[in-house]
Amino acid sequence: MRIILNITLLALFAATQPGCGRALDATFDAAPDGGQARQEARQEARQTITGEVVAVADGDTITVLDTNRRQYRVRLAGIDAPESGQDFGQASKKNLSAAVFGKAVEVSYSKLDRYGRVLGIVRLGGRDINLAQVEAGLAWHYKEYADEQTAEDRERYAAAETRARGERAGLWQQADPVKPSEFRRGKRN
Repeated sequence: MRIILNITLLALFAATQPGCGRALDATFDAAPDGGQARQEARQEARQTITGEVVAVADGDTITVLDTNRRQYRVRLAGIDAPESGQDFGQASKKNLSAAVFGKAVEVSYSKLDRYGRVLGIVRLGGRDINLAQVEAGLAWHYKEYADEQTAEDRERYAAAETRARGERAGLWQQADPVKPSEFRRGKRN
């Protein structure tokens, strides 16, 4: 109990400090309970940004402008959408744009990614937009980072991808679509 409390207090402090998301992860990773405290502390340390979507970079990255006129680059957590130059990359971006561009959204997050972007769940009117991209067949459930999701979100995102595959929705029309992570590796080589 004391370990969880200490990690929670550290998480709450670090979450209020700019750029501390990565340092916070190192603290969570050192938790002696196999990561359970990590998940609990992350949930308790969640922050929220509310603002208008002023740009959509691709199928999993947006820019949100809050009421203080501060811009946040947001990477949609739990999903990986096709890259712009990849099959269905433009369709994924167009779908996300139609859903959120120019609209007020709520972003729930607890960390930054390695590029300094907010890594969060985007909601519009209570609807999980990250999940909607997977349901449309325009993003993968990013299983490599599934341990950062709640158990409920892991199940919902995995089930949405399975349904989209079965319905051959979006990118699942292809016989063997290339994951964005593999596409990025191929471009670097």
